[in-house]
Amino acid sequence: MGACSSGEVSSNGESTASGSNSGKVIRIAIGTQDQVINTAVGGATVRELELLEKHLPTDGKYEGVKYDIQWSSYTSGPPITNKMLANQLDIGLMGDFPAVINLIKFQQEAKDANSVFIGTLAYSPTGAGNAVVVPKDSTATSLADLKGGTISVPFGSAAHGMVLNALTAAGLDPETDVELISQAPEVGGASLRTGQIDAHADFVPFGELFPFRGFAKKIFDGAQTGVPTLHGITVRSDFAEEHPEIVVAYLKAVLEANQMFREDPEGISTQIEGWSGVDKEVVYMFLGPSGLQPLDPTIGDVQISALKNSIATLTSLGRLENPVDPEEVTNWIDESYLLQAMEEMGLAYDEVIATAEAYQITGEDALTGEAITDPKRAAQFWAQGEETVRSFASIANMVKALVELQAEGQAANVMFVHDYNNGWKLFAENSYFVSNGDEVAAFLVEADAQAYAASTGGQMTAFRGLQDLYAARQPMLVGAQR
Repeated sequence: MGACSSGEVSSNGESTASGSNSGKVIRIAIGTQDQVINTAVGGATVRELELLEKHLPTDGKYEGVKYDIQWSSYTSGPPITNKMLANQLDIGLMGDFPAVINLIKFQQEAKDANSVFIGTLAYSPTGAGNAVVVPKDSTATSLADLKGGTISVPFGSAAHGMVLNALTAAGLDPETDVELISQAPEVGGASLRTGQIDAHADFVPFGELFPFRGFAKKIFDGAQTGVPTLHGITVRSDFAEEHPEIVVAYLKAVLEANQMFREDPEGISTQIEGWSGVDKEVVYMFLGPSGLQPLDPTIGDVQISALKNSIATLTSLGRLENPVDPEEVTNWIDESYLLQAMEEMGLAYDEVIATAEAYQITGEDALTGEAITDPKRAAQFWAQGEETVRSFASIANMVKALVELQAEGQAANVMFVHDYNNGWKLFAENSYFVSNGDEVAAFLVEADAQAYAASTGGQMTAFRGLQDLYAARQPMLVGAQR
């Protein structure tokens, strides 16, 4: 990180010494959310691998300048907006709902600057990532089961908007049918453990992290809303106008972080675990191949829809003191810095999008050697002590390989499958399965599995039952395991 030097500090956060850049210090203050995995490629990865330092300008008007790079991490987006309004942060990383609140607040309250949305970190066209979880031993299996209960959610967050929408769609009035209270993720997790709440709604990665850690189960995924969601980058307009080269340098760092992740998803996921405390398996689930959140920095129709929808939802629910037309969001978007960053890195805009869309499970089946041709039917596991994930063309092949692995006295930290109807990446242990011989389908929602079993005559089972089924077909392996 850049170091400060002595000199007088000007009103724009720079300090200068008489007549020379040798004493000039430019502050770059970035607010991120280390535990929110969607921000990892713009936050912790850029920070810890010093990618911004690598791309910062050092010639022309920046020759001799010293950079004071200030990173700070928060549990949700609203505090970042407050710091940006106070000119204590220049760049802020946040989800769609807090981002539009950020943009609106600057328009309506700030006198010296606006806020500009300049790029996407990770997104979901369906809303995957936001989720509602309940205690592991809860009898609730749907939002309707939460009527009369207490649900916590970080107010003003992307998950807040999601749960308001989802409750309404489920026929529940968020004002009268449930008690909504504001809790940060770590508080919500503790409340789930101790049974103080009936459910917790949150954003990436907590809907997967809490079930992975064994004390919660997911009963609703934001993907069920079909409404896009994202995390993105906002910047104060005065900073961007005075230092466009620095904004471009930051976006070049994000582009490089995306490339590094695609080249070594397991390695970067492991590093992010060390930086954020979020288990590497959960990081991989969101940002790895066929993950829940594609890494596409562009601002296309899906991303704009996410922002417009956030404004519309907040307005309809009376959460905006001074409502605005959702169409106004297009006036607060500026992709020019990203386009310049791509040009300087020799990247074509359409190719960046295509690369993000093509980041799917491919290669050969680790058990049979056959080609993996349908990523949505693929399955994976990450064996203990192994640096890379094993991929399979089908759930059946993954379970067979898992039985062999266990017979050898080894285990897997995590198993991944995909929802048969929608392709969403799922934890196998928290999914519902229907088997018809070697044809196995996975489902997030129990009702979907029941409907598929009824229509196909298949057998519905939990993952443990699926393992037992294949173990029984391989008695020699079972004997070896014992």
